Amino acid sequence: MEGTPVNHAHVDPDVAFGSRLRAAREARGLELETCAHALKLPLRILRKLEQGEYAGIDSRVYLASYIGKYAQHLGIDEVAIQSELARIRQVEPPLVATGGISHSRFLLDRYATAATYVVLTLVFAVPTIWFGVRSTLDRDLSHLTPLDASPVAQQDAQAKAPGKPGAQPVAPVAKAPAPQSAQDQPLMASMTPFPNLGDDGMQPPKVAAPAADAAGGHSLTLSLSADSWVEVIGQDGTRLEYGLLPAGTSKTWHSDQPLDVRIGNVVGAQVSIDGQPVALDGFRHANVAHFRMQIADGKAAAASL
Repeated sequence: MEGTPVNHAHVDPDVAFGSRLRAAREARGLELETCAHALKLPLRILRKLEQGEYAGIDSRVYLASYIGKYAQHLGIDEVAIQSELARIRQVEPPLVATGGISHSRFLLDRYATAATYVVLTLVFAVPTIWFGVRSTLDRDLSHLTPLDASPVAQQDAQAKAPGKPGAQPVAPVAKAPAPQSAQDQPLMASMTPFPNLGDDGMQPPKVAAPAADAAGGHSLTLSLSADSWVEVIGQDGTRLEYGLLPAGTSKTWHSDQPLDVRIGNVVGAQVSIDGQPVALDGFRHANVAHFRMQIADGKAAAASL
């Protein structure tokens, strides 16, 4: 009736736009799950959009994208969509800083952890490196004992030998060492390729005269193309050769008895017995060959020990 006042009920804008979304969906005969699957959006997001509960949406940053995407899918007017987007942007409160931090405090918090790691590294690493370098520099190779030196136990026994009552101990008189050739220089203990074999090995073997003066019915010939440590011992324990022989050395030993032979650098050695070459690979362990010139039935041949 004309002239009758029309009462306009106050409608919450959020609810009004949500109701419009729901009405547009129902008018198209679409289910909420179908729209969620088509838009690849969570079902709870679309339900909250229709209910106008924007505050319950976690990803507020993407709220405008959710509203525009869902409204366009339902065919809502673009003007209404933009009006709703403009309204929610005005509703969002601006971000306000509630506190501050000084620049010095910021630098302290940022670099304190890194400085702690640096200090701990210096505390543990520097002493370790210093100790390792110091212990290496303090090594004195002159303390190494030659292989042919008398054992310490024998030297102590000689020093403690009983003498006449009341007699003062007499200091041993040092003898000048006889000059040795380069090939007769003894190896140091740290260079020996063979382990000590029992207590009997502590006794220094007897050294015989040079092999050139020996005589026998069988011969052992050694030729070296590289420096090699060589030891040749007779059946009675006499040491016919002992030391480091230089490259180019060629020696022959004559004997009617078995000979024990050790050759350090076997790759640079050639051996023959009675003129017949010996294959050292069968007697080789690492780069060391150890065999015996065995004599049987008047014939000499190499045999394993």
